Amino acid sequence: MLPQRHTEPDLFVCDILDATPKSDRASMEHPLFSLSVKKDLAAFEYEQGNVKVKITPAAEEGRANVFDRDILIYVLSQLMAAKNEGQEIGRRVRISAHDLLKATNRHTTGQAYATLRRALTRLQFTQIETNIHDHGLGEWRSISFITDARIVKEDSTGRLLSVELEMGDWLVKAIENKNVLTLNKAYFQLRKPLERRLYELARKHCGKQDVWRIGLDKLQHKTGSTSTAKEFKRLVKAICRADEAQSHMPDYRFRLLHDVLEITPKPEFLEIYGDSPSFASDVSVRLSSDAYDQARKAAPTWDVYALEQEWRMWMNDPPRHPDAAFIGFCRKWYERKGKAP
Repeated sequence: MLPQRHTEPDLFVCDILDATPKSDRASMEHPLFSLSVKKDLAAFEYEQGNVKVKITPAAEEGRANVFDRDILIYVLSQLMAAKNEGQEIGRRVRISAHDLLKATNRHTTGQAYATLRRALTRLQFTQIETNIHDHGLGEWRSISFITDARIVKEDSTGRLLSVELEMGDWLVKAIENKNVLTLNKAYFQLRKPLERRLYELARKHCGKQDVWRIGLDKLQHKTGSTSTAKEFKRLVKAICRADEAQSHMPDYRFRLLHDVLEITPKPEFLEIYGDSPSFASDVSVRLSSDAYDQARKAAPTWDVYALEQEWRMWMNDPPRHPDAAFIGFCRKWYERKGKAP
């Protein structure tokens, strides 16, 4: 018999109604999208532990932003739903512009279609150089969100009707390996870019834990915000105050305690996901309040909540004695790095 030469379908049509929003974990963990709603032509570099990212914006439209990401979430959601139904999936997909706009809570006016066209350009031509791979870290490589975009059909006014996309292979591998997380549909109702980024980080890091805390310095780095530290704190504080008054943030409560953001799951989120298996390796690891006090002594001048996140990303398996393991990590951190810069 001849070998099977074409294992992927030539084209996957995104036509599954009400697919649950999904996002790949890598872009929830790292700031791959700009928080600016204006054209962002600045190159961006990010480093976290051994992870390195360098992003070059599209020449005409600038860097892909957090709202452009809605397109990827829509497609990944469709691919995940199809995979769960036993369908074959591949990199080439066809989407209805109208269905995408409705699913992501957008207007369906002529202006919305023009905005969609520009977003596709940013997603295709924003170039990312990184050592992130679907299996962890690897060699330095260049990737894109989408590698090709073709308008299949448009009406007499130039409004998009149907578009074919070729997704980046790393995004499709995230689906194949189920390296994705479910998003609340209310995510698409969040108006501020930073609100969306905070939700992504909460979904990725807090999960079903009782609480997740992160210092503002570390938080700003992980969001990719280019604001001053003072302005960033003001923006976070405004979001927290709005959430306290209106509870508008999906799934989690956000509270700013001095220079530490505290995130806790809402009861309705735990009712839905509380009994489902957790993917986070550190969800079961709890630290006592005394552990934080001892950690401050072990690593004076350092933000212990930022060190906690470094520790959680560093560990492979839950330790038998979490408090002692964390304090030991902080002590060694201080021995290697000295006082905080």
